[in-house]
Amino acid sequence: MFRVFSAVSSRASMRAFSTTRPTFEVTMLFSKTHEWAKVDTEAKTATLGITHFAQEELGEVVYMDLPAAGDKVAVDEDYGTVESVKATSSLTSPVGGTITDVNTALLDDTALVNASPEDEAWTIKVKDLEIPEGLMTREEYEKYREETEH
Repeated sequence: MFRVFSAVSSRASMRAFSTTRPTFEVTMLFSKTHEWAKVDTEAKTATLGITHFAQEELGEVVYMDLPAAGDKVAVDEDYGTVESVKATSSLTSPVGGTITDVNTALLDDTALVNASPEDEAWTIKVKDLEIPEGLMTREEYEKYREETEH
C-alpha cells in the first residue's frame, strides 16, 4: 500500500489515500464465502467469480447454472450454482447491481473454472453497484483463510 506524505494535510486527502482500501481504479475484493469482485470504481461496474481456494475445495467442476443478463442481484444473494464431482455450491454475490453480461463460455467449458478461476472463469458482470462494507483485499482474504483453517 502506498503512503502519501504532504506538507499540506487534509481529511479529504487522507481518505483518498486510505491504507485500508486500495485506491486503484480496478480493485479486486473478496468475500468470506470465497467469491471475488473486480471492482471498477470509476465505471461503477464489477466482474464476479469464485476464488482459487473455492475451486480447489470443489474439485473438478462439471456444471454451472448462471443467471441472465438484465437480472438484478443483491449483496449476499445466490445468483447461480456450481456443481463439481464432490458437491454443488451456490454462487453468492459479494456486491449488488444489475447483471450486464454472463460468461456463457463456462456453460460449454466448465474446466475453465479449475484452470483460471480468477481470470477467464468470471461468472457475471454487474453495473449500478452496491458495494458493502466488509469485503476484503487479497491480503485480508489470505489472512482470513489462514485464521479460519485452524
